[in-house]
Amino acid sequence: MASGNGRIGPDSPRDVPLRVLVADDQDLVRSGFRLILLSYDGIEVVGEARDGEQAVELARRLRPDVVLMDIRMPHMDGIEATRTIRNDTALDEVHVLILTTFDLDEYVYDALAAGASGFLLKDADPDEIASAVRVVSQGDALIAPSITRRLVEAFVASRPASAGAAGRTAALRALTDREREILVYVARGLSNDEIGARLFISPATVKTHLARIMAKLDAHDRAQLVVAAYEGGLVKPGPTLP
Repeated sequence: MASGNGRIGPDSPRDVPLRVLVADDQDLVRSGFRLILLSYDGIEVVGEARDGEQAVELARRLRPDVVLMDIRMPHMDGIEATRTIRNDTALDEVHVLILTTFDLDEYVYDALAAGASGFLLKDADPDEIASAVRVVSQGDALIAPSITRRLVEAFVASRPASAGAAGRTAALRALTDREREILVYVARGLSNDEIGARLFISPATVKTHLARIMAKLDAHDRAQLVVAAYEGGLVKPGPTLP
């Protein structure tokens, strides 16, 4: 649980506060997240949205760093709102963190495919919520990689191939051997530092490779790389790498 402000280390506040938009159709949920986030240094809540349409409108007007996005909302659900935000080139720096009430919500996979950077359980403790917001704002990591990987595996295995799966398989063929190797590690939940250590290259070099992989696969972030790797058949459901 939160124990006060002024933390140091990986989750320490940056010079400019992180700007967060909270989107949920329940007033109490939005208020709860606002109070939690405002108790941490370096995070400010710049707006609240009651549905997906309002979330998109406020994202365009306020340009937050992170949108905490519920899935089941009226008028426009969180999946369509996420897709709309991620397809707007003016909002390239806006990252979406999906909120869900349980970790195998069938819609979470669709949200990741739509461009969300990861997901967060609504009952996560305050430190986890603040850390998730900070991680997503960096644009280069998944929330709880092992959980996200399990979710992707479960739904790739249980659902018929999507319309875009064939295209992703073809795009994967355009990757170099090193790029495919790195993509496999990303899909298994490894960080840039961990990938670099396994391949004896620097994290900066890993990041350069990832930028090229994202360009070739037309992916916005790591979450979409995970989806592409599984749907394209590069990675099969199985145990975590040792």
